[in-house]
Amino acid sequence: MRQFYLVSLRLILFLLTPTIMCAQEVLEGKTINEATGEVVPFVNVIEKGTTNGTTSDFDGNYSLSVESLPTTLIFSYLGFETQEIRVTSNSPMTIQFVESSATLDEVVVTGLATSVKRANAANAVSSLSASEISGRTPPPTLDGALYGKFAGATVSANSGAPGGGLSVKLRGATSIQGNTQPLYIIDGVYIDNSSIAAGLNVVSAAAAGGSASNQDNPSNRIADINPEDIANIEILKGASAAAIYGSRAAAGVVIITTKKGKAGETIFNFSQATGWTEVNNLLGLRDYNEQRVRDSFGDEAAASFLEAQQEGRLVDYEKEIFGEKGLISITNFSMSGGSEKTRFYTGITHNDEEGIVKGTGYKKTSLRLNLDHKPTDFIKLGLSSSYAHSSANRGFFNNDNSGTTIGVTLTGTTPWLELFPNEDGVYPDNPAGASNPLQTRDQVRNNETVNRFIVGGTANVDLYTAESSNLELILRGGLDFYGLKTRAIFPKSLQFQKPSNGGLNGVAVQGDTQNKNYNLSAFLVHNYFTGNDLNFRTQAGVTRENFDRNTQLISATGLVASETNVDQAANTGVNQTRLLQEDSGFFVQEEVNFQDKVIATVGLRGDKSSNNGDANELYYYPKASVAVNLNEFGFWNESSPWSQFKLRAAYGEAGNFPPFGALFTSYNTFSTDGLLGISLIGVRGDRNLESERQKELEFGTDVSFFKNRLNFSATYYIKTIENLILQAALEPSSGFTSEFVNAGELRNRGIELTLDAVPVATEDFTWNLGVNFYKNTSEITRLDVDPFNIGAFGATLGTFRIEEGSSATQIVGIGPNPGENGFQKFGDAEPDFQMGFNSQLIYKNFDLSFVWQWKNGGENVNLTTLLTDLNGTSHDYDTVDLDPDGQVGNGPYRVSQLGSSAEVFVEDASYLRMRELGLYYNIPAEVYDDFLNGSIDNIKLGFSGTNLINIFDYNSYDPEVSNFGANGIFTGVDVTPFPSSKRFLFHLAVNF
Repeated sequence: MRQFYLVSLRLILFLLTPTIMCAQEVLEGKTINEATGEVVPFVNVIEKGTTNGTTSDFDGNYSLSVESLPTTLIFSYLGFETQEIRVTSNSPMTIQFVESSATLDEVVVTGLATSVKRANAANAVSSLSASEISGRTPPPTLDGALYGKFAGATVSANSGAPGGGLSVKLRGATSIQGNTQPLYIIDGVYIDNSSIAAGLNVVSAAAAGGSASNQDNPSNRIADINPEDIANIEILKGASAAAIYGSRAAAGVVIITTKKGKAGETIFNFSQATGWTEVNNLLGLRDYNEQRVRDSFGDEAAASFLEAQQEGRLVDYEKEIFGEKGLISITNFSMSGGSEKTRFYTGITHNDEEGIVKGTGYKKTSLRLNLDHKPTDFIKLGLSSSYAHSSANRGFFNNDNSGTTIGVTLTGTTPWLELFPNEDGVYPDNPAGASNPLQTRDQVRNNETVNRFIVGGTANVDLYTAESSNLELILRGGLDFYGLKTRAIFPKSLQFQKPSNGGLNGVAVQGDTQNKNYNLSAFLVHNYFTGNDLNFRTQAGVTRENFDRNTQLISATGLVASETNVDQAANTGVNQTRLLQEDSGFFVQEEVNFQDKVIATVGLRGDKSSNNGDANELYYYPKASVAVNLNEFGFWNESSPWSQFKLRAAYGEAGNFPPFGALFTSYNTFSTDGLLGISLIGVRGDRNLESERQKELEFGTDVSFFKNRLNFSATYYIKTIENLILQAALEPSSGFTSEFVNAGELRNRGIELTLDAVPVATEDFTWNLGVNFYKNTSEITRLDVDPFNIGAFGATLGTFRIEEGSSATQIVGIGPNPGENGFQKFGDAEPDFQMGFNSQLIYKNFDLSFVWQWKNGGENVNLTTLLTDLNGTSHDYDTVDLDPDGQVGNGPYRVSQLGSSAEVFVEDASYLRMRELGLYYNIPAEVYDDFLNGSIDNIKLGFSGTNLINIFDYNSYDPEVSNFGANGIFTGVDVTPFPSSKRFLFHLAVNF
């Protein structure tokens, strides 16, 4: 019987074998490079969760049998992004492979129409991928994503107000009184990054004292760009790389490429981030007692203090103002896909962020549509388009000379004052200041609203293709158009607006800016390949740019009743500023590559502009570079740990246009007894004034070991700015007070070090590590005018001083040990060095990453503490650690130095900060396999934060601050800013 069962079992198995085999599914397809269409051979294809797999052949074909559908296949190949594809049918599939972030990082810009492998690049061009920009945590604004992630940049927030307001300076000081911010290019479109004041000076009178620079705390327009749209960023930090952009590139160039669709099935991505923001650092209250209040404020204040103390109504007004936990919601949805001929990417993002001050916040909605179409084998067309609408309520902060901003008022606000409104909503006047800060917070409106369109188009035409050469025509065009509306409303009910208090009886300031930039270019690129691997690439082209900005600012005082219209007022003033500029030029470049061993490039940019004294004169900007890959010479065998050893050198020149009003004499209008006339503004124009010219020489080396798991890069640069534009005083008999002149030379020297490593890479655990180091030193090497102070509020408090032989950002003041110039040096705004630490740890489905930034050295002029000292409210007023004799409290001691030494107002602005933290978990596929018919590819949950840990010994809200905004090198002046904040976010992301 046993024998019978065995025979029967064998027979059944024999009969069922074909059925079992037929139940299996055979999956076939091809693996190709998405960017080039070329075959990617030897790709690993594995059925997820099993050991069942295969490899594509030399022609990219693969075939894999699976037991049943649906299933998930994992496609992986070195240098390309690993893909998980959900398969529901056995139809043949073409897998489009995309170069990985590391590989994308291997391609850098070398010309206006070309790029080159990083292995062959002769410049230290930094690159950031999408995951580095917003992969850990979505930054509040795009420029906020640059902190600590590459060497050579100083990124600093001007204040913590919602809607941004950052300055980015590449490789040190590039101008004293001209532009210091980099040029931004998005998909070939020139982007305006202006900071346009809202006219708050009508109330604050800030420009009446110290510097007349912008103190309105506006945002800058790069905040309109949606970080979620960006595929990668390349930063051309100096003229040796940025020379291809000529007259506008002295401060560097930031080249942004947005996301594009990939051929294949349509992919949907949804993400939701929800969380809150809170203040980074509060100064706290002075440790008040009856005697201290009596000594500082008098007997009446002491009685009020005791009464409030007994009744339990002492109020921390700083915490009342800055203690809000603003809610944050960021929603993003995108869709991409297409065919071999037409690909698309479209996305929408909505940000809704409340500030740490009641009534402040930022809302932005961004839309993007990118299309790529290939109608024939020799024509490729591309369209990049975006629309953004934003609204930022930024409050009323920073310096003022009327005692009315919230920050300045808080410095004199004590906890026993009664400032809350009564049951009828009526606010009492503040007996200790010009304004009631709670009333100002609740009733003042300071809003920026932006509508912005950015559209770019490209056409690539293969004119000629042969075995050893080809010729390509590249056409580009772009339009950047935005309308900015600023609305500042100061109702007549405000304490400081009441005529009985010397106010203006209500103020409405309305600004409208229309900005339209367009750029056009055409290039021919010719490649020639010889039989001995000596290759030539020649490019030549022409460019044209047009910039048109019109700003109208209407100020109305003496409002009628509760009206806010500017025509419902007793007095109106109008100011209009128009900036028109047309640039055109050409660019030629020759690139020679010998077997990837020696790569040499020489190029020339020629520009002319209506912003030159002679609009038809061409200014030339040359560039040259050479890179030598020693690893290509066969000095070591394939088993050697060396992967790359490259030496490189580069030289280039770039320009910086004169500031507005420097070339031609401007006039103002006035009227007397109804007669209209014009008057000089005091600045004499000079049409012979030349643009500032930056010349940079860069040397460096790039080395890699262990199949690129350890990479090190070192760069040393010398950057000289000639024809430095400065404002020089004139004799009163000339009828003018000053004029702009080419009167100096500025030199920067710096070193940049970068280390990237993969210390651990196993099947379950991967650790990626990055460290960068940056140090820059500036010097005024020539000065043809008398030394002068600039950029702060005078030598009594500490100010910047421009003099030959000294740093361009030195801080001087009166002191007990003055030098020959009568001033004593107390510090320098330039950091001693900066370091960034990036780390990512991936364990199975968990992903932990963070970014630390260390700024060592660099001083600020801290006038926030001075104001609290003068009002007797400083948190450390009674602490004794500054007085050498150990007798006088810090507050009285600092005040005692006023007029004798500025040293106590100049403080070290070092900090160590965790800029970003991200912790994510990828949910296993088997959890959601049955949802949406198995079409979900990935679900990710996570937590992230910004500025979660902040370590500094600076005696104000944050050492990262600038009262005078983004443009200019004189940052680090602290006057009661909007404090910085930290963000906490929870994330859900679904790909299907």
